[in-house]
Amino acid sequence: MSALFQGPFLLTVLFSMMIGSVGIIQAAIEIARGERPAVADIFTQTPTARHLRSFEKSIETTSWFAQTLQPAFRYLQFVILKDAGEKAVAGREGCFFYKPAVEYLIQPLDFKAHSGNPDDPLPAIVDFKDQLAARGIHLLVMIAPNKASIYPEKLTRRAEGLAEPVNHHTRRLMERLRDADVALVDLFNAYEKDKTRPVVKAEALYLMQDSHWSPRGMQLAAWLTAKRMLDAGWIQPGTVEYDVKPVPLNRYGDILNMMRLPWLDTLYAPETIQCEQVIHSGTGETCTDDPAAPVLVLGDSFLRIYERDEPGSGGFTAHLARELRRRVAAIINDGGASTLVRQELSRKHTLLADKRVVVWEFAEREIRFGLEGWKKISLPET
Repeated sequence: MSALFQGPFLLTVLFSMMIGSVGIIQAAIEIARGERPAVADIFTQTPTARHLRSFEKSIETTSWFAQTLQPAFRYLQFVILKDAGEKAVAGREGCFFYKPAVEYLIQPLDFKAHSGNPDDPLPAIVDFKDQLAARGIHLLVMIAPNKASIYPEKLTRRAEGLAEPVNHHTRRLMERLRDADVALVDLFNAYEKDKTRPVVKAEALYLMQDSHWSPRGMQLAAWLTAKRMLDAGWIQPGTVEYDVKPVPLNRYGDILNMMRLPWLDTLYAPETIQCEQVIHSGTGETCTDDPAAPVLVLGDSFLRIYERDEPGSGGFTAHLARELRRRVAAIINDGGASTLVRQELSRKHTLLADKRVVVWEFAEREIRFGLEGWKKISLPET
């Protein structure tokens, strides 16, 4: 009988010794460095929940084991199991997806059945539209699609040949917005049509390593937005002539950076991106925002990429200005297009002076995961 328990007992003892040795080795390393062992803090502080959490965080950031072994484990975890971590999903053919954007598509969501839900985007959007209309300003809403909504087949083989769109939550919200007379730029149908064109890989609508649209996807969004305003007669074309200057970039996408994957360059090369800066035809100067412009654009990191990042003046607002032949104003807040941009506009309400149109862009995942939810924000009188 004792022989039956000898193996499990031995494993238990070895496992306990391995666990216990971590703290001992860490303390020895700190003493050898002439430092006070961090484990002593647990005996010198009152054992409150706050102190214990602080101690745990300190151990995580200073531990030799964490700093030395965790990167190797993360690397092996990805190479062997294709586990991309808490914020990323590894798709097919080297395509990566932002995990919250994927979760948005697969988790249940039905705001229509809960009209009193404070996280329902509809009341906040309609309220904003009404406040702008009272000032004689048109609202144009543009939802930037999640990459997985446009390229589900890059996420999983099971999505190949799907007859129905995968983003039912977004389609329902767009129907409700149309019923409430909210003007929309429908990028979903436009992108689906664009996918059927015989294009080369460089003309894909989204970056492979990034959560954002490619220059092609961004330029198509700018063209559609300008066309929607001009066709409605909300604004007339300006007189400024703009050209574009090719500025190719090589960069790792935001999703790969979120993974914090060690030895990244051994697995992937930076993505080559064919960007174009917007420049004034006469002076060659890059296009800049104009607070006094009749068009104000609100949005998130989909507006920042290429515009305020590299190469600069090559993002949505610059290309919209080129299509309109006039500069535009902008308020951009990463991840905060649901509420934070309207809060900032409320503080900078003088920007609304002489405005004809407000374009409000927000990423599709913001419908569920927007920072601060979807609060109604009152705009002061201008």
